[in-house]
Amino acid sequence: MLAGVLFALAAGLMWGLIFVGPLLVPDYPGALQSAGRYLAFGLIALPLAWHDRHRLRKLLPADWWEALKLSLVGNLLYYTFLASAIQRTGAPVSTMIIGTLPVVMAIAANLCYGHLEGRLAWRKLLPALLAIGAGLLCVNIAELHGQEREWDLMRYLSGIALAVLAVACWTWYPLRNARWLRTHPQHKPGTWATAQGIVTLPLALIMYALVCVQLAWQHPTFALPFGPQPQCFLPLMLMIGLLCSWLGTLCWNVASQRLPTVFMGPLIVFETLSGLFWTFLWRQHWPPLLTLGGIVCLIAGVLWAMRIKPEPVITSVDR
Repeated sequence: MLAGVLFALAAGLMWGLIFVGPLLVPDYPGALQSAGRYLAFGLIALPLAWHDRHRLRKLLPADWWEALKLSLVGNLLYYTFLASAIQRTGAPVSTMIIGTLPVVMAIAANLCYGHLEGRLAWRKLLPALLAIGAGLLCVNIAELHGQEREWDLMRYLSGIALAVLAVACWTWYPLRNARWLRTHPQHKPGTWATAQGIVTLPLALIMYALVCVQLAWQHPTFALPFGPQPQCFLPLMLMIGLLCSWLGTLCWNVASQRLPTVFMGPLIVFETLSGLFWTFLWRQHWPPLLTLGGIVCLIAGVLWAMRIKPEPVITSVDR
């Protein structure tokens, strides 16, 4: 249990970097950033796949199809929606919406997978969800309080819609991924992370080419293929591809094999906390007291949820 929580914490620390990435290259469309990130992820996975080729051969066609679906929804679509939302609404608003993931995932896991691995009693889970929700509210009120900008209403609303789509993608991906790992304990988490990187590569290549064609048509002044700041864009994509995509996925996969699926929802809060950490580090100032209070609530909610033991569901056969 402790090892699983520590691996989830490590994944959250690396995943939190994605909230800063779009701010470092604001001139790049979210779709191009997503394609670049996962193109780097796929290239990084190639030598790892050669090293792990004997284990990869044991994956069935159905497993590769599952990896393809997970990569498309949880990688390319999720990051495209998130990066675009951050650029349209700003990091605070997008963080507020993405920050609801611990609550959304906990509810979804209880509803979808509780009958398989045991359900967390709602009366016991409710205090944890309320604490997490209160923490997220405090954090994002503090973030929005200092915002001074003129908003384009349609751009703002489209950013909110994109952030909601990102929440939908990232609710589906971790739960589905965790369920596959729990039902396939014979496969190593690293092998599964590498498999997702391999299937992501051709998807990212196609997406990168399509985005370049669109930019050449709609924005002919945009420097292709690597944009106006290649000296920043390329290292950033490689860093995010390595840390956030492969290593972060590996750590999350290890946690998913060690912990019940219903626990993975509250633990996704580490991504929000680390996102705030990296954001304030980038801004070079301490978070306000309201933010610190929200962080305490988030941590308290996660610790409360981890103390709850799943209750087996009694079926008619058991009776």
